[in-house]
Amino acid sequence: MMKGKVVVGMSGGVDSSVAAYLLKEQGYEVIGVTMQTWQEEGGTTVEENGVCCGLSAIEDARRVAQFLDIPYYVMNFRKEFKEKVMDYFVEEYLHGRTPNPCIACNRYVKWESLLQRSLAIGADCIATGHYAKVGRLANGRYAVCNSVTAAKDQTYALYNLTQYQLAHTLMPVGEYGKEEIREIAKKQGLPVADKPDSQEICFIPDHDYAGFIGRQAGNRVPQAGYFVTAQGEVLGVHKGIIHYTVGQRKGLGLSMGHPVFVTQIRPETNEVVLGEAEDVFSRELTCTGINYMGMEDLREPRQAVVKIRYAHKGAPCIMEKTGEDRITCRFGEPVRAVTPGQAAVFYGDGYVLGGGTIV
Repeated sequence: MMKGKVVVGMSGGVDSSVAAYLLKEQGYEVIGVTMQTWQEEGGTTVEENGVCCGLSAIEDARRVAQFLDIPYYVMNFRKEFKEKVMDYFVEEYLHGRTPNPCIACNRYVKWESLLQRSLAIGADCIATGHYAKVGRLANGRYAVCNSVTAAKDQTYALYNLTQYQLAHTLMPVGEYGKEEIREIAKKQGLPVADKPDSQEICFIPDHDYAGFIGRQAGNRVPQAGYFVTAQGEVLGVHKGIIHYTVGQRKGLGLSMGHPVFVTQIRPETNEVVLGEAEDVFSRELTCTGINYMGMEDLREPRQAVVKIRYAHKGAPCIMEKTGEDRITCRFGEPVRAVTPGQAAVFYGDGYVLGGGTIV
């Protein structure tokens, strides 16, 4: 008996391919979809490199769909991707912040746009190959829950999903570790079983963020300015604020005789503030753009664990609502490189309570 119709977002990688296989085995009517996002028509470097949503990814996803005997489609989301992900990425850097484009892509493209189109063609829900789980809590709310593997857990990049989106989402890969997923793929003979994971930002495969921003922003790109101390003493000349992020030590092009670190970026004066190692540590942060997930609201201070970047292990904190759309978080121990533009994601009991953007 069929459980319902599910659209699986297929990137051509092993995780989403196994997700499609698992759901078919569980009795769902599975449709495979690859989201064509940012690339231009015709061959590009990215397509040749085979990152997600390039031409080679589409070919890999199509081969997997044929192997699994499921319908497969390519949907064009280039307009949504440019507006919600690429333009956002550029604007954040121009304003001295360090964005996380995967979070924006998940919220506004992979979920909002894909879910709308999937429901429009008669699907009941969508599914992805993320290492996370969707749970219904005792309070009736949906939340993204930690996967069984801490090494690949991807809940951080999913904190911004809405209750409606989570209610229509399946994440079957969250029940497995990465090696188990590869083993399933090999055992079933999936053609992408040995395909390596994609690590880079998909629209900047050469890792040259500043070059990309320069091409997109043109004459709006900030020019050279001054490295300064927190007190305003000039230390040297920087290449432009888009080249730097809080906590950065390498690539400053400045000889101080000892290591110095970026502690702040001031777009209004085109200054990059440098300090000592201890200056990079903070005892609190403030975030806005709050998305409540496992909890409906924050009415009184509560203990939690907060992650301040994707690879952060998490730090104990007290989170307190300090405005209508503002949470201040105080750490038990100072935390390194709290970076404006990144997400602060709060956890309790193995699931996401909510999160926001660090200001």
